[in-house]
Amino acid sequence: MDGTNALGEFLRARRAQVRPEDAGLPGGGLRRVPGLRREEVAMLAGISSDYYLRLEQGRDRNPSEQVLRSLALVLRLDADATAHLIGLAGAHRGGRRPSARTRAKRPRTPEQVPSSILRLIDGWTGNPAYVQNKFTDLLAVNSLAAALSPNYAPGVNLLQAVLLDEAERDLRRDWERTVEEGVASLRAHVGPDVDNPRLQELVGELSVRSEQFRRLWARHDVQPKRGHIVRLNHPQVGELDLHSDKLTINGTDGLILVVFHAEPGTRNAELLAILGSLTASGDERTRRATHRETLDGQ
Repeated sequence: MDGTNALGEFLRARRAQVRPEDAGLPGGGLRRVPGLRREEVAMLAGISSDYYLRLEQGRDRNPSEQVLRSLALVLRLDADATAHLIGLAGAHRGGRRPSARTRAKRPRTPEQVPSSILRLIDGWTGNPAYVQNKFTDLLAVNSLAAALSPNYAPGVNLLQAVLLDEAERDLRRDWERTVEEGVASLRAHVGPDVDNPRLQELVGELSVRSEQFRRLWARHDVQPKRGHIVRLNHPQVGELDLHSDKLTINGTDGLILVVFHAEPGTRNAELLAILGSLTASGDERTRRATHRETLDGQ
């Protein structure tokens, strides 16, 4: 993935996912590739086969929005995927994009979580919460989130942890769905910035280490982070279902605040409160032990 033909890669991947019969064409027969043929996409979108070929090959990168929306209908894209398609094409308009080599030379500026957000999540003793960037690198975590999983920790890449750490498979009762949504969300949040050095690094490592990631990344699914239910099998409190809401932090480069909460008055709320009590007790024991060590050292 070098970002030189992101639009063509997306079109090819999504074309392969549309069955001829879904597009009103007869199925069956010998097909060298899954999904629709190029000429079928062109015919259904009302453009010439040669023009569509140029789009896939990256020889024409300035299609009109009307053409893009026609292609989105043929490829059965939802609103998120359609916006992603238009964004990939728009990245090449209004001037030349910097090359991957030029971008790689740029120093990576450390991302800063606003201090007000840090104070906010630290004050949430009953709600696990963390802050991540668009690459799922965790930047800040409160104590109750850390109690949910050791992988909720600053410096951890959450997608990498969920894919590669066997303990996450045991923790997450909906591991398969979590992985699928995580990969689709990563592609949605990076948008046309496919030659970003951090993305290149992450995708390269996961592609080598995870067959599951390679398969899902090749699909080019697009799904921004949204609220959903996280279903855990926690080693201390058992099965726990929590609402997970994602909030974009204004004034940052796509930082996301994720907060968990339980339905009031439910067993899940009771279990979360128990976990909070255990966490508070552990924090107090740590504080006392640190205080004793300080006194002993005086």
